[in-house]
Amino acid sequence: MKKYGIILLLLLVVFASCRQNPVDLNPVNPRGPINSDAKSVINAGNSFGFKLFNCINNTETGKNVFISPFSVSMAFGMLLNGANGSTLDSLEKALGDAGMSLNDINNAYESSSTYLTTLDAQVTFQNANSIWYREGFQVLPDFLNVNKSYFDADVDSLDFALPSAAQTINTWVDTKTNGKIPANVIMYLINAIYFKAAWTYKYDSSNTKDAPFTCADGSIATCKLMSQEDTLAYYSDNSLQAIDIPYGDRSFSMTVVMPTVGTSIDQFASTITQEQWNAIVNKLDSARVDLYMPKFELKYSKSLVDELKALGMGIVFDPLRADLTHISRIGGLYVSDVLHKTYIDVNEDGTEAAAVTLIGIVTMVQNPNKPVVKIMRIDHPFIFAIREHQTGTILFIGKIVNPNF
Repeated sequence: MKKYGIILLLLLVVFASCRQNPVDLNPVNPRGPINSDAKSVINAGNSFGFKLFNCINNTETGKNVFISPFSVSMAFGMLLNGANGSTLDSLEKALGDAGMSLNDINNAYESSSTYLTTLDAQVTFQNANSIWYREGFQVLPDFLNVNKSYFDADVDSLDFALPSAAQTINTWVDTKTNGKIPANVIMYLINAIYFKAAWTYKYDSSNTKDAPFTCADGSIATCKLMSQEDTLAYYSDNSLQAIDIPYGDRSFSMTVVMPTVGTSIDQFASTITQEQWNAIVNKLDSARVDLYMPKFELKYSKSLVDELKALGMGIVFDPLRADLTHISRIGGLYVSDVLHKTYIDVNEDGTEAAAVTLIGIVTMVQNPNKPVVKIMRIDHPFIFAIREHQTGTILFIGKIVNPNF
């Protein structure tokens, strides 16, 4: 079903004062809290995610947007281990990890992944990483080993000149996202996540009806509107309504925030911060709710280079300044692209979602196993000659200062 609103959507919530069977807003996790370093990295990833979301929505006005800050952060977590000097500093600052040692950051990523993927037996959450490098390219063992150890990364070399190389990587992505993200680009560092969970309180499909949905531009679309009445975590004020819809054993949920009619959703999405989000979440309280929510399915794909540059990562994309010498001693490495693809399906049973982040790394240094290709770009004044080789006779000589003159 084609979507008409952005991911922050909710048609109607009717609040009643009934407080019977209150929602447990903070269910006890028998495994205990996550460690402080992992919590710090998760908080930093959230803050980074909101900033990235803001940047995307500054340009993606009137369009659906769906990203995975976790996936992007995880992919760059691997890249941190290949960065050095000011490049490492800029990445840590942009990700919000400045002040922590690289070892602590790695441990935090490992802990958060283990924690989240094993938290709820009723929720499927998979996190997978991989590193693919060109055959013959001398990658430092320490870079590969640390990512295998902390990020459980699959590591393999491929002949990128073969057509089968792309299919090999595509197959890995397809497997790790249960076929929800078809990748068509060879990349170097890859994170893939997959989420599938049933609602704690499922919708009755017989209650789903066609209903109008007011789009961002004011036009009216028809959507499949699910409905249920239950006790949920809810908040409203003069500017918005918010609701928390739990999955499984309630460790995971979908939190929906809907600004009041007349508020620009583009403006809202491009300015909301982690602090504002936390303030809304902290005000959620148990209430009886008559909830109407659209079913939707969305595929989203975007290169994040411009946004990541705006967030302070510009140096890693600069061929002359990037320092990724902890990947290889040959130097000349830089990030060429960061492709992000996501998928989500929300229906009466629950939610299925997937994301993949692909970081492409290229080098200015040529493959030593192949002929070196020199580059000459004739784009400024030059002289030239027409000559005979046996005698060395110069038949013509000239100077070009403007080829259009």
